Amino acid sequence: MPRHDKVSEALKQEISNIIHAELKDPRLGFITVTRVELTQDLRNAKVFFSVLGKEEEHKKTKEALDSASGFIRRLIAQRIRLRLVPEISFKEDKSAEYSIRIQEALDEIKELNEPHPSFDRGVGVKIREEARGEPKKSSRRNKK
Repeated sequence: MPRHDKVSEALKQEISNIIHAELKDPRLGFITVTRVELTQDLRNAKVFFSVLGKEEEHKKTKEALDSASGFIRRLIAQRIRLRLVPEISFKEDKSAEYSIRIQEALDEIKELNEPHPSFDRGVGVKIREEARGEPKKSSRRNKK
């Protein structure tokens, strides 16, 4: 694992520990540090986090993290041996919410494609074939 990735992972773990153990801000919600992106020179770090709750709780948590960034940076300097401690900026990670919306959309599509349980199996198949624009199968047999 390259040094860049090791430092990124160490920062993620330490920032998560600091947020959960050291910060006593009442504005903090249920927060999870999802990832840390470092610049190649290790001078700047974007810390991505996710919060459970409503939009108001997201804003309060972001404000609390922004106000505590200097404190967090100082504790990182004490705990991790780095020549330069990166500047920290917090960004909200909405990928979890996005994946939930995608899953809900996929579930709706799946429900629309399933035959209704009250239909006879053969009738449901015919209805779906007609809805897709497939040609109807003839029920007559070819006579010679």
